[in-house]
Amino acid sequence: MAKTLIAFYSHAGENYVNGSVRFLNRGNNEVIVDKIKAALPDADVFRIETVKKYKEDYYELIEEAKQEIHAKARPELTAKVADIEQYDTIILGYPSWWGIPPMAVFTFLESYDFAGKKIVPFCSHEGSGLGGSIRQIKMAVPDAVITAGVAIHGAEAAHCDREVKLILSQAQ
Repeated sequence: MAKTLIAFYSHAGENYVNGSVRFLNRGNNEVIVDKIKAALPDADVFRIETVKKYKEDYYELIEEAKQEIHAKARPELTAKVADIEQYDTIILGYPSWWGIPPMAVFTFLESYDFAGKKIVPFCSHEGSGLGGSIRQIKMAVPDAVITAGVAIHGAEAAHCDREVKLILSQAQ
């Protein structure tokens, strides 16, 4: 029986939303994952979290993210998926930071063998769309089957039912 894992990185706190910095109690991807999980109740959920916490100030956070990208950093994660082999499909959610996923997502991808598994990427963004993320994910896991992905405007996370349907259709 095919199993699905919803793995995601989400950033609560200060976020850029429709042209200004706002405090979010829950990150956009966490909100989106709740919608996906409601449609796929048998799917397992894994939250990608770093041991070292990012800065709370939004502008300091994006500088830190930019430095990690340039250093090709692989931040240590707080947990691992116990049995990745049981999953055929991984729905992978992340914010678009500088047009690619946060480096923690690459730590996650490079920690497992995804050969032959389907990865369905989705990102929240405030204007960059998927950016270069699909190409970067393909480079990180070349033996996986990567779908086209879905970009969701972060400010619309609470109302992204159409985009969730696209994610689900790519996961089939």
